[in-house]
Amino acid sequence: MRRVFGVKKDKEPPPSVNDTSDRINKRGETVDEKIKRLDAELARYKEQIKKTRPGPAQEAVKARAMRVLKQKRMYEGQRDMLYNQTFNLDQVAFASEGIKDAQQTMSALKSANKELKGMMKTVKIQDIDNLQDEMMDMMDISNEIQESLGRSYSVPDDIDEDELLGELDALEADMGQETEGEGVPSYLQPDNEPDLSEELNLPSAPSGQAVPAGRVNNQPVDEHGFPAVPHASLRT
Repeated sequence: MRRVFGVKKDKEPPPSVNDTSDRINKRGETVDEKIKRLDAELARYKEQIKKTRPGPAQEAVKARAMRVLKQKRMYEGQRDMLYNQTFNLDQVAFASEGIKDAQQTMSALKSANKELKGMMKTVKIQDIDNLQDEMMDMMDISNEIQESLGRSYSVPDDIDEDELLGELDALEADMGQETEGEGVPSYLQPDNEPDLSEELNLPSAPSGQAVPAGRVNNQPVDEHGFPAVPHASLRT
């Protein structure tokens, strides 16, 4: 059967937009090369027309230049058409790439949305609220434990708080009295006791001047050099 009808050939895939655009661009480059050669030939005919006298010879050169000019116009038309096709293909390629990007974006969004839905199933607001309540209860219990461990065993329970407040007020009053005298406590203030040297009438330190013998500070002294003690007069 295959020998009679032959084997069905697989269809070739249609050309892509990029391949078609590249092929048309190559054709456009070929046409540009032809137009450049025709421009060079026209420039040569132009010089011949300038050098040739008017007459049959000049007319013949003009006819050849006219033929080359027509070919140039034809190639320029083909080039413009090819450029228009290339522009259209570029526009289609740009739109195709934009659609592909949109499809990839949608696919990525769908995948992310599906993943988020799966994650949200494992996380519930009620579970979060219950967890927060449990954490607050644990913190309260921890504070109670710390307060219980910080209690002092040496403080009796039958102490009157009013009595303690009275002692605290008395202590503050005593501290206020002690801080009188320009803010210096009484135990740090200088003593105001009388000078014992004045009461005992002790001699002052020698000043370097000679003192008459038998007198210190114009006072009589005894045989040891100390001020003589006045004798009380006897009354009869």
